[in-house]
Amino acid sequence: MILHTLLDYDVLRVIWWLLLGVLLIGFAVTDGFDLGVGTLLPFVARDDVERRIVINTIGPVWEGNQVWLVLGGGAIFAAWPHIYAMSFSGFYLAMFATLFALILRPVGFKYRSKHDSAAWRSTWDWALFIGGFVPALIFGVAIGNVLQGVPFHFTDDMRMVYEGSFFGLLNPFAVLCGLVSVAMLVMHGGAWLALKTDGAVADRSRRCATWAGVATIVLYALAGVLLWTLVSGYQLTSAPVTDGPSNPLVKTVATGVAGAWFANYQAHPWTLLAPALGFAGAVLALLGLRMRWEGVTVVFSGLSIAGIIASVGASMFPFIVPSSTDPRSALMVWDASSSHLTLFIMLVCAVIFVPLILAYTAWVYRVMWGKVRPRDITHGDHAY
Repeated sequence: MILHTLLDYDVLRVIWWLLLGVLLIGFAVTDGFDLGVGTLLPFVARDDVERRIVINTIGPVWEGNQVWLVLGGGAIFAAWPHIYAMSFSGFYLAMFATLFALILRPVGFKYRSKHDSAAWRSTWDWALFIGGFVPALIFGVAIGNVLQGVPFHFTDDMRMVYEGSFFGLLNPFAVLCGLVSVAMLVMHGGAWLALKTDGAVADRSRRCATWAGVATIVLYALAGVLLWTLVSGYQLTSAPVTDGPSNPLVKTVATGVAGAWFANYQAHPWTLLAPALGFAGAVLALLGLRMRWEGVTVVFSGLSIAGIIASVGASMFPFIVPSSTDPRSALMVWDASSSHLTLFIMLVCAVIFVPLILAYTAWVYRVMWGKVRPRDITHGDHAY
């Protein structure tokens, strides 16, 4: 209880904001190359053996990687209930489409080789493509909508009302952010395939990853320019109550503030490390692909993903989900969290279990290390 006393409510809120970012980055970096590999499957493999090689580069690890998505969803549910309610209500159809696409992945892995038919296997290959491309796109579209503000508000009795539509989410800036997400995950997936395969598959993967890396840099830069010039941000205009009960309606927020999402970079120049890492990681990944530095290329592409995601958090802090219809309903670090005790208990659990997950994940990667080759497919009893 002494530690509980030392960790003030406002400190715990910031800690859980940081942990939420860590969980999102962990999911994007680990399961991200799974999504990228799925997206690349129809394009880097030409025959059945090559397609099975591609599938088996992620077959042993994709389930463990998806733990980060479960952790992220659980953290939002327990630590940020208002955000969970808004996201899973307002983005319901988008979430449903994402979950449907993700469900195709394990089904595709299990059923693809159950029937020796070219048409059957091709169908499941495209299902695996959908399972990689659709979630990557929708996650980016969601971020694009959050940056613009989401059409929701709270009534006086704290009932959340969402006023948008599914197709309203598919606005040009949000789709651009979705393409940034697809490009960076395809870059990451291509780097992973270059590491885990050799021969023609590795060469094709390297070429695809190179084009995706260039697209990541160009689209990320374009998104930044549009965020500065066309997308109006939000600005807190009242003193935040950092240690009070979570009530979004006790503040005032100005909307339509040009360049508001860049104010943190001006006030705290060290936050520029996030977008710099996004660009530098992609450039170094391109260099690694050209020089055939297979291991470090995966690291560089992962750092690029981490920088791009971190730049969103750095730009928006302390906002998490702004409201475009009622600015004062915007959800912030200070007014969208669970209670002090809940955050503390969750932090204790995270300190215990996250290192265990990391240790187990590292062990799995160590056991499954090495390239997947044709003989592992044709003579292996446990290959997909």
